[in-house]
Amino acid sequence: MIEKAILKINPNAKFSVNADDINQITWFEETTPIPKADIEAKMAELPTAEEEFTARENLKASAKNKLIAGQPLTEEEANTIIF
Repeated sequence: MIEKAILKINPNAKFSVNADDINQITWFEETTPIPKADIEAKMAELPTAEEEFTARENLKASAKNKLIAGQPLTEEEANTIIF
């Protein structure tokens, strides 16, 4: 989750996290360190693994229902079938 939060803040960040510990982040390639409080705030905004799973399952169900009804799918729905 730390990694996702950092990449949401700075998609180009180069870093490593030891033992999934926010206090053990090493920044590489002149990446400006992101304050711990900013990372924690972003982590609180991100969906949990359970929420992500539920959303994906709902999207799959929507895609299936639209296919059965002959309705067009959104790109996101189509991606649940392909990927």
